[in-house]
Amino acid sequence: MDSTDKKDVESKGPPTPPAPAAAPAAAADASGVEVEERERQARELKAGLHPLKHKFVFWYTRRTPGVRTQISYEDNIKKIVEFSTVEGFWVCYCHLARPSSLPSPTDLHLFKEGIRPLWEDAANCNGGKWIIRFKKAVSGRFWEDLVLALVGDQLDYGDDVCGAVLSIRFNEDILSVWNRNASDHQAVMALRDSIKRHLKLPHSYLMEYKAHDASLRDNSSYRNTWLRG
Repeated sequence: MDSTDKKDVESKGPPTPPAPAAAPAAAADASGVEVEERERQARELKAGLHPLKHKFVFWYTRRTPGVRTQISYEDNIKKIVEFSTVEGFWVCYCHLARPSSLPSPTDLHLFKEGIRPLWEDAANCNGGKWIIRFKKAVSGRFWEDLVLALVGDQLDYGDDVCGAVLSIRFNEDILSVWNRNASDHQAVMALRDSIKRHLKLPHSYLMEYKAHDASLRDNSSYRNTWLRG
């Protein structure tokens, strides 16, 4: 990351919010990925740390208005930091700038390790995202609640969740939660209900859903969505 980008996402004098509880270890099975995760958690426990169920990466995108090519978008995505423990999360999160201080248009992405915040990524290509639009004055609080729910593996069908995005725009901010399988109606609707519950969304807030293949067809993240309450 160059110095200009780093100034945008870091802030001095970070807040000291309460720490979330660590998520339980993944259930044992023959999966190589989960074996690697268990080994990682064991090392962190031995070191006296509190391992999370998944390792996560924060990414940052400063969009260029009017430029829509996928190459330029992918080139603009910058990896900020990765973490896999409660302690590691708070060290990096408390040094990130608050959403209200970020320029528009900007995206902050929080994704599980190994998943890039791109529609075409293997983990995302068959999935979609739930979208919630917020007034700029309140988006920071809802983003923090969403981050804590994701990191703490508190959302229903958590293994189906790929990550979350905060999109800073001129007139509003947009939160989105990406999942792996847009065709699994039960998982998609359960995720919607879980998001509403953890964010304590007022009844007046509407949620929209859009599959990533639809985003690829119309080259848009937030137009032509499926509107649900």
